[in-house]
Amino acid sequence: MKFSENWLRQHVPTSVSREQLVATLTAIGLEVEEVVALGESLQGVVVARIVSAERHPEADRLQICQVETGQGTVQIVCGAPNARAGLIAPLATVGAQLPGGIAIKAAKLRGVESFGMLCSAKELGVDPDASGLLELPADAPVGTPLAQYLGLPDASIEIKLTPNRADCFSVRGIAYDVAAATGASVAALDIAAVPAVSAETLAVELDAGADAPRYCGRVIEGVDASAPTPVWMAERLRRSGVRPVSLLVDVTQYVMLEIGQPMHAFDRDTLQGPVGVRRARAAEATKLLNGQDVTLDEQFLAIVDGRGAAQRVVALGGIMGGYDTRVTDATRNVFLEAAHFAPAAIIGRGRKLGLHTDAGHRFERGVDPELPRTAVEYATRLILDIAGGVPGPVVESALPDHLPQPHPVALRRARLARVLGLTVADAEVERILGALGLKLERSEDGWRVTPPSRRFDIAIEEGLIEEIARIHGYDKIPTTLPGGAARLIAPSEGRVDTVTVRRQLAARDCLEAINYAFVDAAWLSLWQAEAGAVPLANPLSAELGVMRTSLLPGLVAALARNAARQQGRVRLFELGNVFHAGDAAAAPVETQRVAVAVCGTASAEQWAVPARAVGFHDLRGDLDSLAACAGASLEYRPSRPAWAHPGRSADVWRVDGGQERRLGWIGQLHPRLQRALDLDQDVIAFELDLAPLSERALPRAGGLSRFPSVRRDRAFIVADSVSWGAVQATVRAAAGPSLRELVLFDRYQGKGVETGFKSLAMGLILQDESRTLTDREVDAVVAEVTAAVEREHGAKLRA
Repeated sequence: MKFSENWLRQHVPTSVSREQLVATLTAIGLEVEEVVALGESLQGVVVARIVSAERHPEADRLQICQVETGQGTVQIVCGAPNARAGLIAPLATVGAQLPGGIAIKAAKLRGVESFGMLCSAKELGVDPDASGLLELPADAPVGTPLAQYLGLPDASIEIKLTPNRADCFSVRGIAYDVAAATGASVAALDIAAVPAVSAETLAVELDAGADAPRYCGRVIEGVDASAPTPVWMAERLRRSGVRPVSLLVDVTQYVMLEIGQPMHAFDRDTLQGPVGVRRARAAEATKLLNGQDVTLDEQFLAIVDGRGAAQRVVALGGIMGGYDTRVTDATRNVFLEAAHFAPAAIIGRGRKLGLHTDAGHRFERGVDPELPRTAVEYATRLILDIAGGVPGPVVESALPDHLPQPHPVALRRARLARVLGLTVADAEVERILGALGLKLERSEDGWRVTPPSRRFDIAIEEGLIEEIARIHGYDKIPTTLPGGAARLIAPSEGRVDTVTVRRQLAARDCLEAINYAFVDAAWLSLWQAEAGAVPLANPLSAELGVMRTSLLPGLVAALARNAARQQGRVRLFELGNVFHAGDAAAAPVETQRVAVAVCGTASAEQWAVPARAVGFHDLRGDLDSLAACAGASLEYRPSRPAWAHPGRSADVWRVDGGQERRLGWIGQLHPRLQRALDLDQDVIAFELDLAPLSERALPRAGGLSRFPSVRRDRAFIVADSVSWGAVQATVRAAAGPSLRELVLFDRYQGKGVETGFKSLAMGLILQDESRTLTDREVDAVVAEVTAAVEREHGAKLRA
């Protein structure tokens, strides 16, 4: 937002200097980005008129001008291309000191005396234009000091606004903040209703519901649209970063900058009526003021003219007017309009068409819903005063149920002190809020505050506290260091902490990955893991629309990106949470998991070990080492989840003291899934719930048996379909308490073993705590184990 300093001071008379004003604006949250001083040293510069202009006899580009100064005529040699008889322009008289240190003296140019200098806007420091003399209006009073005529010195101040401060997109809105911060008062803005002189109207119809709940319009007949924009208005527009165009357009821009309500002026004679607001229809087209032809859809708000088949779009609501109904210098009858549009109906519409307009910028952030009628009355008065005309009545159409209404907000004295860390006197609180235009009612514990309609950003108590903090002064809030008292919690010895898990996996040559907890629903569908997915109410994008139900999709995607970049050996792990929908009334269930995914070679390239592809048992070794941190005993049981290779997949179970708990899954990804993920090598992975995996029993000291152990080896031939886990469970159950350790030391298939079968060789280590086992007792245990394996698995002892 850019504005004129003098314009602001007209609304909030204050004696603070420019430097203090700029510092105050930044301190209260309206950060000043740029200050451009205008017309600082213009003593001796007057409004002058060129009486005659003749070519210099010694220079083709110079003219000898006779210039009237109001106190006589002086001779000026000028090289400006637009110097001509009758032109009103600034004249720096002898002795004047221009910005930039230019001193004006009498001089001879190619033998001709010159007593001063006719000036461009750049030489005066009021505009960067240096193409010629600054042309002033024909009615500019000759002899008047230029600074007085142009309202100089002045400054163009540009501030950066946060999206919640839409009320400061006007000089009037900024004035309230400045008044509160400097202790001044905002000057009254007298905008009296202009009485109707004619009965000429255009009906207004609303058909967009809450998107456009208010629309005001007024017909003014007999306007002289070719009348020049007054210098005071044109200069304020320029200093606010707006180039004057024509009177009617300039008036609407001026009203928007001063009070904050965007407006538009139609040529009344191009409208049939009634004027309406509705949603645009698919493929509906129109031509905008900038000459751009646009095709609309149902997301746009259309300002339409006429009814039935003859109805046409004449403007885009909240964005830009239409080309065919624009005002020109030939316009004689004007239809002024001002409306309130909901921000949600305007946000993003301009960007969709590649447009960024001042009106759209304001409507996207919110405009005071009570301003449209005031804006129409103000613009009417300006047009009548400058260009004449006969006004009709203001026609207003409104949907009261859809208009935003301010609601009182409770401000507690104790809450204010607690949040700010200091006590603000009641009188200061009331002064600040009152100066900002808020209405207060005292209550037992504080105040009930009703914000004005322009401050729809204030809806909760913290919003009021923020207003008091920034106006009272952030620098007045004491700086207090934290006390440092903290309650130390000793880590539980009954659980392996996540730091240990990370270190263990890093020690196994895995790198940690961190992925988004929200993913694409189509991604989960590819893994057939979409069951129970929790959708996000306000996702960052369509590709991040649901919470993940598994770590593996994100982890494998990261692995695939690395493999695609010529990484021959990739080993990644992740610790993170997954989410599943709970019951209808319950919050989603959040579970912490650990996952590892590997591909490529089993070990890093080296001369001493031949390269081979990583396999199931390599990753199982990593998992067993992780389980060993918690002293967990794991069992692997065949499974077939949708994303896994049918014959190379297992569920992981923790078996402790007869209690069995499923932790997760380990195995190879399904070849079909690997192709879909564009992976040309096998991927081995596991994913486990971290909580049951990390539980560990507290260590207890115990004596070692003084008696020797006995080892007996047995080899069984079993079918390929029989897993070692099943055989192991049978052996442990049959051997009883004397079995101290069971070791699988060989698995064989080949010569001597029938096709479809395998040989499993195991060592049984037996020991008793109280005595030495006899051969008879050992043989009995081995016989019981042999019988159990043969009975339950159809096994045969291998000779």
